[in-house]
Amino acid sequence: MKLSRRQLLSGIAAVAASKSLRGLASLNPVLASVAPADLATDPRRPQYHLLPAANWMNDPNGPVYWQGRYHMFYQYNPNGAYWGDMHWGHATSSDMVHWRHLPVALAPTPGGPDAGGCFSGTALSDGGRVAILYTGVVPAPEGQATIRDGVHSLRESQCLAFGVGSGLTAWTKDATPVIASPPAGLEVTGFRDPAPWKHGDQWLMAVGSGIRGKGGAVLLYRSSDLRQWEYLHLLAGGSGSGDRTPNPVDSGDMWECPDFFPLDDKHVLIHSTQGKACWQSGLFDTDALVFQAERGGVLDFGSFYAPKTQLDESGNRVLWGWIPETRPEAEYRAAGWAGLMSLPRILTLDRDGELGIRVAPQVEKLRRNERRLRLTGDEDKNRRQLSELQLENCCGEIACSFRRGADPVEISLLSDKNSGKALLTCRYDPSHPGEILFDDKPVPAGAGGPIELRFFIDGSVIEVFTNSAGALTKRFYYAGSTAPPIHVSIGAGWKSVSALSLWQISPISRDRLTS
Repeated sequence: MKLSRRQLLSGIAAVAASKSLRGLASLNPVLASVAPADLATDPRRPQYHLLPAANWMNDPNGPVYWQGRYHMFYQYNPNGAYWGDMHWGHATSSDMVHWRHLPVALAPTPGGPDAGGCFSGTALSDGGRVAILYTGVVPAPEGQATIRDGVHSLRESQCLAFGVGSGLTAWTKDATPVIASPPAGLEVTGFRDPAPWKHGDQWLMAVGSGIRGKGGAVLLYRSSDLRQWEYLHLLAGGSGSGDRTPNPVDSGDMWECPDFFPLDDKHVLIHSTQGKACWQSGLFDTDALVFQAERGGVLDFGSFYAPKTQLDESGNRVLWGWIPETRPEAEYRAAGWAGLMSLPRILTLDRDGELGIRVAPQVEKLRRNERRLRLTGDEDKNRRQLSELQLENCCGEIACSFRRGADPVEISLLSDKNSGKALLTCRYDPSHPGEILFDDKPVPAGAGGPIELRFFIDGSVIEVFTNSAGALTKRFYYAGSTAPPIHVSIGAGWKSVSALSLWQISPISRDRLTS
């Protein structure tokens, strides 16, 4: 969890003690200072991304496909558009695109191991039921705490709950943690975000952590029944930056939100630290239970954090991530909403172990009203034609392809075609053919062949993908009550451009309140 998710920890004891407030919040998931009518007309609220009807969202928790439906759980504050009083929000879908909100799944239990908050974790299918393993937190003395940043002192433990009924709208919790504390003898910098998976007739589980003075780490546990867990060893680890920061996540000395899964003929580990979501691919010795990383990188080079994966109905590995706000806290508090879920992304590995990432094809069903650039040999005619193409209401998709060659290419998205001010600028430099610069951030573009860029623009977010090889998410904000149209500008490389199309995207909700 990033520092912004910790800023309100000083008030966590007071929230944990407020039973009446929590009860009201769990019954009414739209407790906010902003009227629903204002939320529904806020042009900055996305129209085809998943987000709550109001208030704060962060990490995806335990997305799972269960009895023909997708269930998304997520970190949620029912009391306002700021981090605090962590619950598990819940939404369900038949296609990972159109969502229906359900009652809050998990709320802190007064006097329980999660009295200070239900932090991140995983939902899993266990025979004929769904289980949730998650991190509960309570205020604790300094000597007993696993979160210590010089101001806050919290103890983390791993907790268990089971879904009741086919709709997973009711949950029962074990009264005591299934893992009450970190392994003896390890001075950890954190202990959270359990990620279990089935291994033969047993369960294995990764837990995010770090070893003080050494760096971030993922702890590996084993169980036969989800309740009794044995610590084995480190699944993975790395050195921190050496910086001294109040929050060890910011220095790389704590790895949070791990996920570990097979993909093609290898295994992939993901974790989040230093504001980035990272991946490693390699070999997992299923006898010694040792992971040997061979490749690695960053899942998204922009505003994207704490991702979680699931299998879809066809067995594809689907990645979800939290897209946080990048505007000042005062602004999103006043807006009454903060954070959204990324679009579903399909993960693959090539034969060299490099990770591929692309938007799930289900999103394409939302396309409508395609407009194409009819390329001619006359650049002036092409420019005039392009100037007439636009996306309305900041809600659509743009796909652009160009040939790799000796000429540079520059493509920009504009909210005002006359100002020349770009929301996002993409540059291809032939001296670095394997990457694209997005606002001067290099993003992998794969090797060889043409480059296709896909931009998904929605209210105040852009998700862009390069040849299924890299991704970058950017937030943008504007004043007023109307979303501006989006234009495309090609500043260089017209001769290399081979195709450009724009689609409006159909909103998944009539009022931006219920996805």
